Amino acid sequence: MARQGAQGVGVSEMHQTPLLNILRWLARHAGYPQSRLPVQAERLLLLTAAAQAEEAGEKSRPSYMIQSSDTAMESALRQHSERRRRVHYKCDNSAKV
Repeated sequence: MARQGAQGVGVSEMHQTPLLNILRWLARHAGYPQSRLPVQAERLLLLTAAAQAEEAGEKSRPSYMIQSSDTAMESALRQHSERRRRVHYKCDNSAKV
């Protein structure tokens, strides 16, 4: 038997997919498949489950914070900084011959 968690959800149910949790909820509380909720309500529940599934998928993927290297952009930035250095070059003409 599943233990009841803090929010009344069984511990074994917490590890299931969000779509399976929605199906179980519909069967338990809405009498699915004998009776159905209004179309808008079912659509809202399925959109919620899809969002939860997407969030769960993002958490399971490792994020390494690696940025893709764009060599053209890096080259353009180097050229820009080099041009800025040349603009601020001061010529000293005080040593006259």
